[in-house]
Amino acid sequence: MKVVCVGHSTYDTTLAMNEYPKENVKYRVEKHIECGGGPASNGAYLLAKWKMDVTMLSIVGKDYYGDKIIDDFRQIGANTSYIEQKEGYQTSSSYIIANKSNGSRTIITAKSNPIRALSQDVALQADVILIDGEHPETAKKVLLNNPLAISVLDAGRVNDDTKELGKMVTYLVCSKDFAEEISNIQIDTNNSLSLIECYEFLKNYFKTNVIITLEAKGSFTQIDDKYELIPSIKVTAVDSTGAGDIFHGAFTYFISNGYSLKSAIHYASITGGISVTRIGSRNSIPTLKEVLEYDTNII
Repeated sequence: MKVVCVGHSTYDTTLAMNEYPKENVKYRVEKHIECGGGPASNGAYLLAKWKMDVTMLSIVGKDYYGDKIIDDFRQIGANTSYIEQKEGYQTSSSYIIANKSNGSRTIITAKSNPIRALSQDVALQADVILIDGEHPETAKKVLLNNPLAISVLDAGRVNDDTKELGKMVTYLVCSKDFAEEISNIQIDTNNSLSLIECYEFLKNYFKTNVIITLEAKGSFTQIDDKYELIPSIKVTAVDSTGAGDIFHGAFTYFISNGYSLKSAIHYASITGGISVTRIGSRNSIPTLKEVLEYDTNII
């Protein structure tokens, strides 16, 4: 099964602290974690780690961070032939403060102007496609070339491109913020009517399968004409960096490997839940075995 992922690549530096820092104070941490990042990139990394045949499409600079991103993917077994290193383009970099006391993360990203399309021909065959809205012209070509592929949009930012791409994919998996912004409906997770109203707006707008992720509350969708809130697992979070990306990657894995929609969301929630108990994004991705055995480990 061939998987093609199109999206943003960045290089993450994570500093884990016991509390959020105060301004104009010096701090020292024992170590920092460095690894590649980005929504579809983290999803691609998980899929390659879980032994799927992954090709990553992205643009980075001809610089240290670009080299490291490509090396990350090569080490995990992904095809990097379509990661372009562009002269004069600075690879995106993200600096993350992980507050271990409550699991929150603060991200500052240095990012060059986005590039809409790769320069290479992308007439790739794909059974599965994961995109995040970056390089939208390339993402559209991949989707149009593979109309029978199972496709997933990691929808985190509302813009004209995600609005268009969302109508082209099999599954639109979006954050609560995305759902609220595009629908102009505020979601009260304690009020199912607001969730249903927001969900129906998205379903009618995109005319595809919609999943709204609600972080610790779980994920909301419709299965066999019945609204379902699939709960997240209860964990003590120390770093939520990349948890959403990891959820999307895991969802893509399970939905493309024959799991039902409910099971795919359930196991993706377990994957994301385990990840927040560890520091870093890709460092926190559990093994497939850990995820599948998690239910049996619940006391």
